[in-house]
Amino acid sequence: MTTSTPLPPRNTPAFFAQAAISFGVASIAVGIGITYLPVDRWIRGFLAIGCLFLVSSAFTLAKCIRDQQEYTLVSRAEQARMEKYLSEHDAYALQSNS
Repeated sequence: MTTSTPLPPRNTPAFFAQAAISFGVASIAVGIGITYLPVDRWIRGFLAIGCLFLVSSAFTLAKCIRDQQEYTLVSRAEQARMEKYLSEHDAYALQSNS
């Protein structure tokens, strides 16, 4: 028995481009802001590392949320498939034929 899982809907290329451009602009703006901040190099370095960690954590969180939504979607599809199978299966019909 082969099971096919439904594919999640894909984003449009325009949405992907908008997300990539906004990420790039925000990254460059923060980078320029940290570079020209009138403080010592150690403080700039700390802010830069903090910013990189924040971006990395945001990507990880987004991936975890996406994976959880995909799991929920696949779980619902599997549950619906099992309910359909159980509704079509009549256990009493098998016992009366024996």
